[in-house]
Amino acid sequence: MKLQAPSLLTVLIFLFLSFQTSTSLLTRGSSLSVEDSSHVLTSPDKTFTCGFYSVGDENAYWFSVWFTNSSDRTVVWMANRDRPVNGQGSKVSLRRNGAMVLTDVDGTVIWMTNTTSTRADRAELLDSGNLVLKDLQGKILWQSFDFPTDTLLPNQYLTKNTKLISKLGSGNFGSGFYTFYFDNDNVLRLIYDGPDTSSVYWPNPDWTVFQNGRTKYNSSRIAVLDDMGSFLSSDIFQFSAIDMGFGIKRRLTMDYDGNLRLYSLNMNGSWMISYEALRQQCNVHGICGKNGICVYTPEPECSCPPGYEVTEPGNWNKGCKPKFNRTCSNTQQVKFIELPHVDYYGYDLNFSSPASLDFCMKLCLDDCRCEAFSYRLTGEGFCFTKSVLFNGFNTPNFPASIYLKLPVNVEASEPTSLVGTDLVCPSSVTKVVIGTSSMYDTAIKRIRWAYLYGFAIAIGAIEVIFFVTGWWFLFRKHDVPSLLEDGYRVISSQFRRFTYVELKKATKNFKEEVGRGGSGAVYKGVLEDEREVAVKRLGDIYQGEEVFWAEVSTIGKIYHMNLVRMWGFCSEDKHRLLIYEYVKNQSLDRHLFSSDFLGWKERFKVALGTAKGLAYLHHECLEWVIHCDVKPENILLDNEFEPKIADFGLAKLSQRGSKSSEFSRIRGTKGYMAPEWALNLPITAKVDVYSYGVVILEMVKGIRLSGWVVGDGDEEETELKRFVRVVKTKIQCEEDSWIEDVVDPRMNGKFSKNQVATLVRIGISCVEGDRSKRPTMDSIVQSLLECEAESEVVRPDKR
Repeated sequence: MKLQAPSLLTVLIFLFLSFQTSTSLLTRGSSLSVEDSSHVLTSPDKTFTCGFYSVGDENAYWFSVWFTNSSDRTVVWMANRDRPVNGQGSKVSLRRNGAMVLTDVDGTVIWMTNTTSTRADRAELLDSGNLVLKDLQGKILWQSFDFPTDTLLPNQYLTKNTKLISKLGSGNFGSGFYTFYFDNDNVLRLIYDGPDTSSVYWPNPDWTVFQNGRTKYNSSRIAVLDDMGSFLSSDIFQFSAIDMGFGIKRRLTMDYDGNLRLYSLNMNGSWMISYEALRQQCNVHGICGKNGICVYTPEPECSCPPGYEVTEPGNWNKGCKPKFNRTCSNTQQVKFIELPHVDYYGYDLNFSSPASLDFCMKLCLDDCRCEAFSYRLTGEGFCFTKSVLFNGFNTPNFPASIYLKLPVNVEASEPTSLVGTDLVCPSSVTKVVIGTSSMYDTAIKRIRWAYLYGFAIAIGAIEVIFFVTGWWFLFRKHDVPSLLEDGYRVISSQFRRFTYVELKKATKNFKEEVGRGGSGAVYKGVLEDEREVAVKRLGDIYQGEEVFWAEVSTIGKIYHMNLVRMWGFCSEDKHRLLIYEYVKNQSLDRHLFSSDFLGWKERFKVALGTAKGLAYLHHECLEWVIHCDVKPENILLDNEFEPKIADFGLAKLSQRGSKSSEFSRIRGTKGYMAPEWALNLPITAKVDVYSYGVVILEMVKGIRLSGWVVGDGDEEETELKRFVRVVKTKIQCEEDSWIEDVVDPRMNGKFSKNQVATLVRIGISCVEGDRSKRPTMDSIVQSLLECEAESEVVRPDKR
């Protein structure tokens, strides 16, 4: 009997170890069966699982790797994305010859690794999500990271030999039409590669490599996403997650809607978008298929133009089909239907300028390949005839129209178009002409003499209007932006140039003032597309048309969730205005120093978000920006009390004309300005760190710290200096109650002691007189992210 206990224990240990081995390793000669849900490999930290994956009730399975703890078990890699296997009899085996092989129910080899005749001893799933084959010495012989599908994981390299290809749709894992890859010129691009056509749509195809902020001279073609959430490529393209920091599970995915997005996994298992390549979804090519038009309602939806109908309801990859048969017969009567503010990108048969509307129409009539033409009546007029109707989009500010060429018998006088699942009527449809090409020539002959007489009359008036016209071109040339320069640029981004007349109308002649600062007053306005905006009128210091345009265009490219978004600008004569998104909860000072009480959870969120925004300006965006005026008045709060830093671009504008990184004039607000301003030292990002420290100490204390008080020696000192001195003394004396003493008494004990202590220590270090002792904003973000996990609020009954 004494031998039985050890024998039983030995058996149990053996069984336990066998089970552990079976769930973490696949050894040579063993296999995983599709029929047994326990036949999976799990990474040591339990983040990833590898096995057979199925969607819905369909008898289709994929050998995959997925996130174990995400609510939808998000797949990050597939071996057989285009050839699923049967739910019975299928298996994946590590054969004696070293190859990992996936077989269907009938024994057909669906997929296998290229490790035949190697010494592959085992398959493992690593904590990184990488499925690897190793030999006895642990050397990796094959890895799934070398064969990505639609997802890139942290520390997985994208190279010249790899690419991310989207899936076909939600729940359809087959290879889709969108690809993220290195092009032949060493630049990362997004391309739509559909069944009928293909086109690159990101970065902006109308700009050069260098205008897009890239370089083509590094042929290494390598890119990687790191553990912090920063992406860096050899073509100098880079971005960072809005929640940058360690410990967050992320994935970079080429989504089936054509957008490249970085996702972060929340504590509840759902995904949050922390970056996306295109902020305007209608800029994605092919998103609505052939003939389709992408429309904002305000969300992007697909629509069919007049004379067309959806090809396959629910599948916009197939686009729209014509309700008519087009022929090249000269006897077929046609008409043109105008679609204002609509264009189809690319596939131009002809480009003409200068061109009249009649001339452009005749070009399309005379060419049976022409399905429509785009016309822009600005200056001399621009004409584009289209052979294929792809990449259609509608945007309210686009200064052109598409004229569809339709048979005259197609009912389109009051057309409807399918947007999502609802039928809507276009805002404006105009019938232009009905006829044939030969009829059009006859009409031209009839009116030729009329044109001749009109020309003769015009000759007599030329001397009268000559000087007026010359004056207009000389002094008003900037009223209408050049579409040769801006054209599709306006389409590719909501950042644009506004006219002064537009802004006067939007703000009702600058009626409602919502703020005022040293750089100018801010007015609330509503644009024609119903966006609420804040319009800032700048002072006289911002002069110079071309320099202002270049500077503000750069600022318009800066985007972060904790920075107020700039929608555009106006530069006419002496007028310099900036147009921002309107943030409804207004500025932090109105909540912090008034009766609008701000709870601790919201205060910590503001501290963290503000730090992220400043870290982005200092360390991440391509154009280095120092704010120079960080204060509660310049921190706005959205509906969720997420902070958005305002006026971050004005400091950059103020630098203009300086010969170095030093600023040409003092910026900032008394009480928040770093000592180096007064000492005339070179200005660096540490001035923002100082101001940030003052702000977070004020958030803890709940009062302004910029005033003057009488110190212990009967000498006046700033409230800030006294606060820091008192807190340091209490910390050195190890007083247990120092945290309660420094917190806003309105909290009534409802705060996190750990978070208060962290903010106070960070704030004190930020306001050091010696700037070399101040931390950087990225290190502050990391400290706050680590502290955020300890978010339990101390209740009065728990003190």
